[in-house]
Amino acid sequence: MFCLILLLIILIKPVEPQAGGALPRWQVALLFGAPVALGLGAAYLWYRRRAGEKRAGERKTPEGSASPVQGPRAAAQSEHEDTSPLDRAQAAKNKGNKYFKAGKYEQAIQCYTEAISMCPREQKSDLSTFYQNRAAAYEQQAKWTEVVQDCSQAVEMNPRYVKALFRRAKALERLDNKKECLEDVTAVCILEAFQNQQSMLLADKVLKQLGKEKAKDKYKNREPLMPSPQFIKSYFSSFTDDIISQPLQKGEKKDEDKDKEGEAAEVTGSSGYLKAKQYMEEENYDKIISECTKEVESRGRYTAEALLLRATFYLLIGNATAAQPDLDKVINMQDANVKLRANALIKRGSMYMQQQQPHLSTQDFNMAAEIDSRNADVYHHRGQVTALTLLTLCLMNCQVYGSFCTLEPDLAHCPHCQKDQMYRQAYTGNNPSQVQTAMDGFEDVIRRFPRCAEGYALYAQALTDQQQFGKADEMYDKCIELEPDNATTYVHKGLLQLQWKQDLDMGLDLISKAIEIDNKCDFAYETMGTIEVQRGNLDKAIDMFNKAINLAKSEMEMAHLYSLCDAAYAQTEVARKYGLKPPTL
Repeated sequence: MFCLILLLIILIKPVEPQAGGALPRWQVALLFGAPVALGLGAAYLWYRRRAGEKRAGERKTPEGSASPVQGPRAAAQSEHEDTSPLDRAQAAKNKGNKYFKAGKYEQAIQCYTEAISMCPREQKSDLSTFYQNRAAAYEQQAKWTEVVQDCSQAVEMNPRYVKALFRRAKALERLDNKKECLEDVTAVCILEAFQNQQSMLLADKVLKQLGKEKAKDKYKNREPLMPSPQFIKSYFSSFTDDIISQPLQKGEKKDEDKDKEGEAAEVTGSSGYLKAKQYMEEENYDKIISECTKEVESRGRYTAEALLLRATFYLLIGNATAAQPDLDKVINMQDANVKLRANALIKRGSMYMQQQQPHLSTQDFNMAAEIDSRNADVYHHRGQVTALTLLTLCLMNCQVYGSFCTLEPDLAHCPHCQKDQMYRQAYTGNNPSQVQTAMDGFEDVIRRFPRCAEGYALYAQALTDQQQFGKADEMYDKCIELEPDNATTYVHKGLLQLQWKQDLDMGLDLISKAIEIDNKCDFAYETMGTIEVQRGNLDKAIDMFNKAINLAKSEMEMAHLYSLCDAAYAQTEVARKYGLKPPTL
């Protein structure tokens, strides 16, 4: 998600492969077609040709006949001393092929070496075959350096020699030379028109490894970056039962006084937490962590709230290491407000999922549901982080969510998320009747909650899946009307124009508008980069991907972006070395 296929993602962007044989995400940075929506968007590909049967088996056999039976010409060669050097070289190669077939690789190598020494230098096609055959024998002996050397000789004489390029790519992987391995396997993918599963799997594997390595180093050493105000407001709006995101009222009670009628303790002006909440209302987010720290260090009456608010902003700036101790403390405060503890569990559970620790994530969401079963946020966010990875839990979550919606029918946040999970389960399970039921449910939700932008966005996503593009476009327009500063919606609408009308100019204009609204929207930069790859503007694409990398909110997301960037860079190298370019838009 990863293979790295461009998937529908809500809060996280998984880098694991998607079932069903779909192309991984990195291939969108190499292969012709159009990009697909991320975030809350719908995943799609413009173009994917899967012609013919997949090639089976490893490329283990050398070039040329390996039959032990010699033809008339070969028999005649043994009888005449005046045969040509090329004929003698071919005879040595054929003998080597017999040894190779019998598993006698050392003898095969000797024969191929004789063929190379006897072959005229101007016979480059034959020479390249002899070198490639010897590389195949070295491969069976796990002599990876020799494999690379012989394949390099073969490619030098025949730059589009697929067998030699792929064999060298596999040897380079064994030698941990991922960069050059990626370049070779990229060339192979393009030459084979992305029809061979082996080469695509190797490219995917290497891109994952490179992305993870680079992200681990970059994320550990990067400077904290506060997201845009639009992103922060959107994040907090995803919670309906979050105390720390609510305006702080005069007369706010202490935790211990909240259940005692008539005992309201006034918050003093020196409260760090009170100041932090004031800064939130002013969108002065950079000062919130320091004010919360003052509250915590002074052991003020709002210590639990301050810990949770500080942890939340640590998460927002991508510092999960600092966030976890604060979340742990809130969760373990048995006398704290249950809403605070449940919220901390939700955020820690989401953090664990981003760190690819699904077992710990599931434990936290289950605990949150246990201590605060009527909290809509528990079911909503659990569905968000598990919908693409744990279908069984998603179904269970959908059923529990449905029960809660019956209890709290007036919460707009609840029913549209329930319908979204119902739709995902039905769509993934390929159940048309349940899909239609979920679509009808979306209609009901937007009638009941006409001012809820997220409901229109989720419905638009489902409509796009069903190729009801015109109606999806109307839903996105409604989202923009309700939330004109939501950059993500413009990106989704731009992608819709590409899929629906193949209108590249309109799509790019809408995505550019998203960047104008929010210059920290990594989704917009990533999508723009993907489109520029399709257009053949690789340098611009790499620039867009690098901007998105600097804005990534998790190490996993950063690894995915590095994979896209590395795929684009590998294509520039392949174009420079071999003149190979896939078709562009």
